[in-house]
This record gives sequence, C-alpha cells and structure tokens, in this order.
Amino acid sequence: MSSIDPKLSYEQQKAWKQIQQFLPKRLHFTAKHTPKEEIWEHRGHKIHLDRWKNPDAKLRVILHHGVGSNGRQMSMLLGVPLQQAGFELVAIDMPGYGCTQRNENVVVSYDEWVQIGCDFVDHELAKDDRPIVLYGLSAGGMLTYHVAARNPNVKGIIGMTFLDQRIQQVSDETARNVFISRVGVLAGRLSDNPLTASLSLPMSVVSKMSTAVNDPEALKIFLADKSSAGAWTTMRFLSSYATYTPALEPEDFDVCPILLTQPKEDKWTPLHLSQLVLSRINKVPVKIVELENAGHFPLEDPGLQQMVVAIVDFLNELSLQPKL
Repeated sequence: MSSIDPKLSYEQQKAWKQIQQFLPKRLHFTAKHTPKEEIWEHRGHKIHLDRWKNPDAKLRVILHHGVGSNGRQMSMLLGVPLQQAGFELVAIDMPGYGCTQRNENVVVSYDEWVQIGCDFVDHELAKDDRPIVLYGLSAGGMLTYHVAARNPNVKGIIGMTFLDQRIQQVSDETARNVFISRVGVLAGRLSDNPLTASLSLPMSVVSKMSTAVNDPEALKIFLADKSSAGAWTTMRFLSSYATYTPALEPEDFDVCPILLTQPKEDKWTPLHLSQLVLSRINKVPVKIVELENAGHFPLEDPGLQQMVVAIVDFLNELSLQPKL
C-alpha cells in the first residue's frame, strides 16, 4: 500500500459529506468509527480503499459499489454499524469511480472490474487468512457473484440486487428506455472496437439513474457527483457489462451462501429482476430479506436497520461454520 495523495482522497470531496446528512445520525462517521484511506496499486491503476480495521474480527467484508455509486458511499451505509458489530471491512473504488486513478493506457471494461475483484480477494488473503465475504450495491451485487464464480475463496456474497444484463427483460427494465436497451446496447457492442471503444457518455444517459435514490434533494447531489451517479463510462465498459458471461451460470453456482437485501421501494431494480437469477440457484443457500420503505440506494428507516440486522445475522451464521 502507498501513502495517500491528496488528489486521491475523499477528504476534500463535498458530495459524500452532503449525502451523509440524509442518512440517520447513527451511521455518520465518528472519531472512533471512521475509515482509513489507502491506495492499492494494481494493474496500473491506483485503487482507492476505505479500510475499517478490526483485528478481532472473525470475518472481513469487501464492499463493492455499482455503476452509480462509489466506495465511500458504501462506507457510509455499512462502515459504522458493521465495525460496531465486530467485523472488519474495506470498500473499494473500481476504475472510473470514486477516488481511484485509472491506468490511462487501458480502456476499462467490466471484465477488468471482475479481474480486480478477484485479485483483491487474493491480495487480502495473502497477508491475512481471515475469511472474506463480498457485499455489493446495485450492479455491485452481480459483481460479487461474478467474482465469487471465479474465486472459490469467497465465503459468502451479499447483494442489494443481482442483475444478469444478458436477460432482455433485465436490460429493458434497467436501461433508461427500451430504445437504449435494444438499439443503444447493440450500438455499444458495435462501438467496442479499437477506434471507438474509448468514446464515453454519462451513465445517466443510458440507465435509470434518476431512480438511484428516492429523495429528490439527495438525488441532485448524486447526479452532480462525477465520482458516482454523475460518472461517464466508455463504450467498451457498457458493451462488456451488457454481455458478460460468468464463470459459473446460476444452475452451477456452488461457491458460497447468498443473501439478497432488497429495498421494497426500489424503483430501478425491483425484486423480480433478481429472482431471474436467484431462482436458478439450487446448490447453495439463498436468502432474501426485503427492506421496508427503502429505495435503491437506501436512505430510509426501517429499511436501513433491517439491512444491517440481516447482514449481521448472515455474517454471524457464516462465522459459525466449522470449515469457513
């Protein structure tokens, strides 16, 4: 790990501090419960980490964001309550989001995200053999699945949604409109070539980013934040995200237990879209907990409280497994 360059730190960023004000006070960072920023240099990227250390923890959780959020926002949801509950966490910013500085010689694809996720699990286990569980919000949920399908060292995955973008219904319902899901995705695939792969556009143009949160004032902050919901992405990323094939299809997934914490008031990725994946998984336990009154990025109680309870119960159950 290298020392933090101020340009790669959240210290000077206003957006996350503004968003934090929409969350219950109990989730706000304190002098005792706050992340330590680190940089992991890997594959030419300078990858930002929010680390929540707890040397007494039996389990560690890696937090993954989606295509409209970042690692600091994951820390804001789960850092304080999970550290208080006795767990260690680290939130990672994937290239294109948060404070990570991407390798300028690479046009980042979704496959790169999966590779980084796999490599980071191995990196963490190389220096500390305590078991690792993955958490992912929005597209980060399916990212945890894709990483676990390639890395058998993952002991559990928790997602706020599990979306297989190869399924036309999923693409239709999560894209900004059907024209984007049908014509736009095809155009993205055709654009994934050496000449146009690096062309970029706002994620809000191709997705239902306007439903990322249910509070209209918070939404304004998210959409203005170029490190999260206001981020731009490349044709290569969009094409690879829409077509990614997992190492294990759901019928064959046998790596670890799965928990879905599904916001009930999610206007972007409702439960039935995740069920298109989870209903096909029969080789490992799958549990679904619905979060009352909560939006896609949840700001609301009692959903936030229910989310923490469900995750803590899931992690505690995993920690009791003799072969973990």
